[in-house]
Amino acid sequence: MNTTPNRSTKMNLINEDLARAQISSRVGEAQELRRGRQVVLARRLSRRAERAAHQARLALARSL
Repeated sequence: MNTTPNRSTKMNLINEDLARAQISSRVGEAQELRRGRQVVLARRLSRRAERAAHQARLALARSL
């Protein structure tokens, strides 16, 4: 009868470890998604800045 509590405790610990691993994995995935979105946003803003600079150069060239 003494082995039942030990087995139950071990099963609970295994389940807790599995839950922690799954949560850790999901947190990692969420961080990767955020990084990806940040890269996309940075590229978009960079292209916008390049277009603005190009328009400014054209406006300057036309005014001369």
